[in-house]
Amino acid sequence: MLEFMEGSHAVAEIVKRCRPQVIAAYPITPQTHIVEDLAQMVANCEIDAEYITVESEFSALSACLGASAAGSRVYSATTSQGLALMFEVCFNVAGMRQPIVMTIANRSLGAPLSIWNDQQDSISLRDSGWLQFYAEDNQEAADLHMIAYRVCEDHDILLPAFVCFDGFILSHTYEPVSLPTQEEVDAYLPAFNPYQRLDAEAPLSFGMYATPEYYMEFRYEVDRAMHRAGEAFAKAGRAFGEQFGRDYSDPVEGYRLEDAETVLVAMGSICGTIKDAVDEMREHGRKVGLLKIRMFRPFPAREIADALEGASTVAVLDRNISLGCGGAVGTEVKAALQGSGAAVYDYIIALGGRDVRKRDIAAVVDLAEKGKGDMFYGLRTEVL
Repeated sequence: MLEFMEGSHAVAEIVKRCRPQVIAAYPITPQTHIVEDLAQMVANCEIDAEYITVESEFSALSACLGASAAGSRVYSATTSQGLALMFEVCFNVAGMRQPIVMTIANRSLGAPLSIWNDQQDSISLRDSGWLQFYAEDNQEAADLHMIAYRVCEDHDILLPAFVCFDGFILSHTYEPVSLPTQEEVDAYLPAFNPYQRLDAEAPLSFGMYATPEYYMEFRYEVDRAMHRAGEAFAKAGRAFGEQFGRDYSDPVEGYRLEDAETVLVAMGSICGTIKDAVDEMREHGRKVGLLKIRMFRPFPAREIADALEGASTVAVLDRNISLGCGGAVGTEVKAALQGSGAAVYDYIIALGGRDVRKRDIAAVVDLAEKGKGDMFYGLRTEVL
C-alpha cells in the first residue's frame, strides 16, 4: 500500500523495520528529521534499540563503531560538514570491517556555507572503503537501506555503506512510498549475525597498529571485499525484486537507451528531471537516453561500458567537483569508456543547490553534440 510521506520519514520508518540495536547520530540540516523520528520511536518503545545522545558527529560514528564491534546492528545519519567531521572514523570503520549503514542527506560543503544540495560530501569519501548507493526518489532511498544492510552484513563483504539521497530535494519532499511490513522486512533481512565481536571471554583487538610489513595487505583485503560487494549487491537486489517487485540487481539503470546516440549519465534525483527532458527531446526526434548510476562504490565500470556501447556521445552531469581535475563521476566514466570511440564530456552542474530544469538538460545535450564539454555549466559570469 502506498503512503504519502516525507522522504526523511520514509527513511526513518524503513530503518526502524531493519531493527537496528544501536543508533547514534547528531542532528544537522537536512538530515535532522530522520534522527528526530528515530529518537521518538525509541522513546515510544517502537524500536528495541539504544539511542545514544552525543556531542558531535565524530562521537556519533565513534559510538557506532564501538557498538558494531561489540556485535550490534547499528545505524547513523549525517550530511555535509557532519560527514567531514567523521572523516577519521569513516576510515576506521571500513578498516575494521564493521558493517554500519549510514544515511547521507547530500548537502554542499563549505566554505562558503551552504545548506543546499549537491553530492560533494559523500563523493569526497569515495576512497574510504564505504559502499556508496545513490537514490533517485524516496522509494529507492527506502529500499536501498534494506539492501545495504543485507550486503554489508554478508560475511564475504563486511564493509559499511552510505545510502545517499539528495538533501531537501528528497529528504523534505512528500512522495508516495510503499513500505513493507515488519514481517516482510524480517523475511528479507535476517537478524544480525556478527562475524566476530568484542567479548571478555574471548578477547580480540580491532584496529591495531600495523607496521609497513602488514599495512598494505589490510588495504588489499578491503579492496577485494569492495569488488565482491558488486556481486553481493546484484544478488541482494535480485532477491529484493523477487519479494517486492522492484528489481535492484543492476548497479546502473538505463532509460530509453535502445537506439540512443547521445546519453546523459547522472546520479540521484536529477535523473527524474533528465527523464522528462529525454521524453521531450524524443518527441522532437532526438535520439537521447539516460544512464543512471545507482552504485558508485564499487564503481560499476563494466556495466557502464556495456550500457553505453552504442552511444557516440556521452554527457556526464556531475554534482561534485574534484578541484583541479573535474567531476569525480566524469573522470571514472571516461576511464571506463577508454577506447570505446565515444566522445565523453563532463559537466559540473547545480553545485550548492542551484536548480536544474529541463531546458538545462537540453542545453547540455546541445553542447555535447557540438563537441563542447568539460566545463562548469550555468556559471553566472557577471559575478566572477
